[in-house]
Parts: sequence; structure tokens; C-alpha cells
Amino acid sequence: MARGPANRVRIIGGEFGGRRLGFPDQRGLRPTADRVRETLFNWLAPHLPGARVLDLFAGSGALGLEALSRGADAVLLVEQQRAVAQKLRDNVALLGAGERARVFQGDARRLLVDAPDRPFDIIFVDPPYAAGLLAGILPLLAQHGWLAPDAWIYLEQDSSHDWPDMPPGWHIHRDGVGGQAAFRLAHVVHESASA
Repeated sequence: MARGPANRVRIIGGEFGGRRLGFPDQRGLRPTADRVRETLFNWLAPHLPGARVLDLFAGSGALGLEALSRGADAVLLVEQQRAVAQKLRDNVALLGAGERARVFQGDARRLLVDAPDRPFDIIFVDPPYAAGLLAGILPLLAQHGWLAPDAWIYLEQDSSHDWPDMPPGWHIHRDGVGGQAAFRLAHVVHESASA
């Protein structure tokens, strides 16, 4: 039974607010619900202007492109599936955001073993629920220089799962549940920064 336009995601607010973007039909690809995104971006509003954003497991691009729309300076969208990554590139071009958004097609876990050129202020970690990747990704982020001082990390998983342990220095700022999704916003405080 068809329900509304399939495989479309709406940017909620900011520069591209109201724009609807398509994404391929791919197993495990599930955009973060509008209600959850609205909550998340209310939490992040003071931190978005000028931020460097990393959207791991970008999928539809709902999180990374929403951040771009709301004032982020640069967004790196990471997506393993070739067709999905190509659609992200198409959507970035459609929005005229090619100077501020880049798509990396590849495995997020492999990307994270090398240090980035510059760390990121906001990171979205929303892997496919069935893949069980969250616990392995968090240490990689913490260990390889991906996090700017005072970074914010959004985590999302199936609400029936227990949360993995947070790396040292990560503090849960807010959390919630929306439908099948459990979500958290962690704030990273680098204690060594004052040393």
C-alpha cells in the first residue's frame, strides 16, 4: 500500500527549508524522522553557525543537509553505497551547495582510522539499526583526531538496544525516544586542553 511520496526527505528549516529531496530505495536506509530532527536541531541551534559537520552513514543526507541549511560552514557526507552517494552528490548540486558540502563514498570505519585534515565540531552517527556498528565507531572518533574541542555528537539507534559505553570525556547532554529511534546528544570535553 503506497503512502505519500516514497523515498523523499524534507529539509525542515533554514536556507533550504521546505525543499524535498529524493533518495534511493536501499535496505537499511531510514531517514531520521522529522520530529526527531526538529528536536535535535533545536538542541544544536547555538552550535551550528560556522560549524564543520561530519555526517557518517549519511544515507538520505537528512541530518547533514539540514545542518548545512541551518548555518553550518562545511559538511562531509559519508556513505558506503555507491548509488546513495551519487544521489547525495546530485542533491548537493540541486541545492547549489557544492562549495560547502562534500560526499565521500566509502566505509565510515575505514575513513575513521586516519586523522582528518581538520577536526569536526558536530558529528552525526546514525548507522543502519541492524548493522550493530555504533559501539565500534565511537572509539574511532575519540582516538583519531576527528573531534574538535567542545564537539557535539548525535547518536541514534534502535530503541530496543542498550547504549554502548561512551568514551572518556563524552557527557550525555540530552536524550530522547521517538518511535523506533532512541537518540542522544553527547558533548565532548577534552580535559587535557587545559594542561
